[in-house]
Amino acid sequence: MTSQPSTSAKPTAAFIGASWAALFLGVVTYAVGLWNASMTKSEKGFYAAVLVLGVFAAVSLQKSVRDKAEGLPVSALYLGLSWGVVGLGIVMLVVGLWNSGMQLNEKGFYGLAFAMTLFAAVAVQKNVRDTMQYEASVRRVPAAAPAPVYQAPPVV
Repeated sequence: MTSQPSTSAKPTAAFIGASWAALFLGVVTYAVGLWNASMTKSEKGFYAAVLVLGVFAAVSLQKSVRDKAEGLPVSALYLGLSWGVVGLGIVMLVVGLWNSGMQLNEKGFYGLAFAMTLFAAVAVQKNVRDTMQYEASVRRVPAAAPAPVYQAPPVV
């Protein structure tokens, strides 16, 4: 696909704020849940690492999918790794929760906080990129007058 990047409109302040609030709420809620959980420190570390892995992978996937859609070069290996690591993060969380001794409502809490955080991270990344594209399009200097064409002096 060789389409040019579209000049996108700047995201609204409400959407930017809601995205950041959802990301903050998801991370803080997940962290508070881990802090108060009655599990070993190694289990808490596992769930924290899965969240960090998932957020990074989701942002990386969003960026590479968007780059590809805009015609920027993205290697198939990197795109495949991005998809794979997002899937791996989700599988790690599901397997960890499946094998844990937590009650079902606790498992649901971690699953929802994880999903919300990943979605919010993608939305924040989209807003950051759209804002940067908008600001770059606003700062563009209008096209200058064409350069004068050199004309040889007449031969006499």
